[in-house]
Amino acid sequence: MRFLCFLLLSAACAFGAGELSNRRAPGFALPESPTKMHDPQDYRGKILIVDFMQVGCVHCVKFSAILEQAKARYGDKIAVLSIVNPPSDAKSVAAYIAQNKLTNPILFDCGQVAYSYLRPSMTNPSIVIPHVFLIDGAGIIRNDFTYGADTMPIFEGAGLFAELDKMLAVKPAR
Repeated sequence: MRFLCFLLLSAACAFGAGELSNRRAPGFALPESPTKMHDPQDYRGKILIVDFMQVGCVHCVKFSAILEQAKARYGDKIAVLSIVNPPSDAKSVAAYIAQNKLTNPILFDCGQVAYSYLRPSMTNPSIVIPHVFLIDGAGIIRNDFTYGADTMPIFEGAGLFAELDKMLAVKPAR
């Protein structure tokens, strides 16, 4: 009976922790512009959403809109950092921001931060974009999602809001 309850509870959760979750979020300092840097430490105490994306990705456009909605809905309780790697460059990012009317920062990485978060390996060298990490106020990755058929509600619907609601409902340890 206990196993059955556990199984039903597990099935009730639409999304479980991703395989890259439940670890300390890697630190970084990345530029948004030549004069503006962002560091996850600056967002301690808030839920930090770290989104790996590309400006040419159609799924990323939809998710950028979801992230803007999340920021409007949750205000100062969350922070959003999107991260691009080449071939995205300053000119294409500026056009992407203007075209999609974005207010959340897009940071520039040469691959090191993506590598530390996404952990590609010799046996699994591919990286799927978009990929989002939900980091709690203490700097622990609580969940991560790669775009796919089973995670479309996160990237194209209200699934991200449900995940944020769950994280905000948890009382921080003292």
